[in-house]
Amino acid sequence: MNDTARPTHGPHSAYDPGKPELYRVLAMELDALLSDEPDPIANTANAAAAIYHALPDLNWAGFYFLRGDELVLGPFQGRPACVRIPIGRGVCGTAAAVRQSVLVPDVHAFPGHIACDPASRSELVVPLICGERLLGVLDLDSPQAARFDRADVTGCEALAAIVVRHLAPSVRRTRTPFVIFERTGLPAAVRQRLMRARLP
Repeated sequence: MNDTARPTHGPHSAYDPGKPELYRVLAMELDALLSDEPDPIANTANAAAAIYHALPDLNWAGFYFLRGDELVLGPFQGRPACVRIPIGRGVCGTAAAVRQSVLVPDVHAFPGHIACDPASRSELVVPLICGERLLGVLDLDSPQAARFDRADVTGCEALAAIVVRHLAPSVRRTRTPFVIFERTGLPAAVRQRLMRARLP
């Protein structure tokens, strides 16, 4: 599904010198956008829209939130998505299990990849962590192989930190919609997937 209102660029090089500035500006805009709004759904909905429309060559951008031992779909931009993802499965479940960003240049080469949109070729998932609590993940998909690089990881981790900071008051007030996930060890299959999805 093409969106003519959002930016599209040509193929990305391994290093794009414009990315740090793009993320710096986006971070400032996102922080201002989420200020003074206490509702976590409203804030993550606006965050998903801001990210989707600011970053080029995405076909999906959104959030999954932790519910027990699985991730449940939250606000997003893009095609309809998988609703529930078990912890440790797919790119999102793996990032949640290890509480680390996972960058996948080719999703078809990632063992256990969950294909919500067959057009997606690469993916970046950043966990949302508030103190010791895993809240969920920020998930970005692209129809371009190797769309994301280290600059995207750094930039999206900064964006995720802003989102978490604005979610923190609602997390302190109640356990819902966020649930604690304590990592007690990773299945061998998850560890193997991580070895194949190391950051560049």
